[in-house]
Amino acid sequence: MHVAVLMGGWSAEREVSLMSGSGVAEALESLGHKVSRVDMGHDVAVRLAELKPDVVFNALHGTPGEDGTVQGMLDLMGVPYTHSGLVTSVIAIDKQLTKQALVPHGVPMPGGRMVRTEELHERDPLPRPYVLKPVNEGSSVGVAIVTAEGNYGNPIARDARGPWQEFDELLAEPFIRGRELTTAVLGDTALGVTELKPKSGFYDYDAKYTDGLTEHVCPAEVPEEIAEACKRIALEAHRLLGCKGASRSDFRWDDSQGVDGLFLLEVNTQPGMTPLSLVPEQARHIGMSYPELVQKIVEEALAGGPA
Repeated sequence: MHVAVLMGGWSAEREVSLMSGSGVAEALESLGHKVSRVDMGHDVAVRLAELKPDVVFNALHGTPGEDGTVQGMLDLMGVPYTHSGLVTSVIAIDKQLTKQALVPHGVPMPGGRMVRTEELHERDPLPRPYVLKPVNEGSSVGVAIVTAEGNYGNPIARDARGPWQEFDELLAEPFIRGRELTTAVLGDTALGVTELKPKSGFYDYDAKYTDGLTEHVCPAEVPEEIAEACKRIALEAHRLLGCKGASRSDFRWDDSQGVDGLFLLEVNTQPGMTPLSLVPEQARHIGMSYPELVQKIVEEALAGGPA
């Protein structure tokens, strides 16, 4: 089988995508497949037309590989591809649209609202502490926690370094104290629950992708009802959004509140596939090797049309 692995691109998550793509390509080659490594550029449609792959493994993170753009292009070209389709990708990359799709079905997610960055320098959008995050970036790119102690000034100072310097609009959410949990879904199966314990106290970009900065506890040492709730919610979100292949649901859990303290933060339709990534880790825990995981994702892409 000829597989084109699409990676890189120009989003803030380029380096992560290159790591994911390299790992996937090596796994596919170990299985005997012909692999073409394609660094996403504006000529990608021409390159794929020349390569004529049987399937594209989408290892892109962020725009344009996670927001429906690449999915729409591949749909028009008639090329099968891994992970979720156009409509699902458009919704899931936008944290506010994701809430609008899931909360009416009873999925617990934090409140909050969209706020223009200019407003932040005049007044707080929510009582402190709260979190500010770009509506359509992943890997904790551009996330800031604004504390009651006024770590950025009160109101936020114009010269304070933060995401308001890069984005015109941000999502403001209440800060949920507690623990960081994540659940991977593959097809119709929730693989497990991992607790993430960053040494810095915040699971930011560096903590996610630098070896040794975050302890992964898999399976998470949480009550059975919490583990089951994570898996149930992750599966429900995967289904409601129409995800294909692998997805990853990230949670915060205030353990002082029991199951009522569990909140889904976001659903990642293009989860990382680096050696440090959570989906391969949870797959290993249930006895699935990295190459087997990659093969299963490819097989699902070939089994059905675009989502």
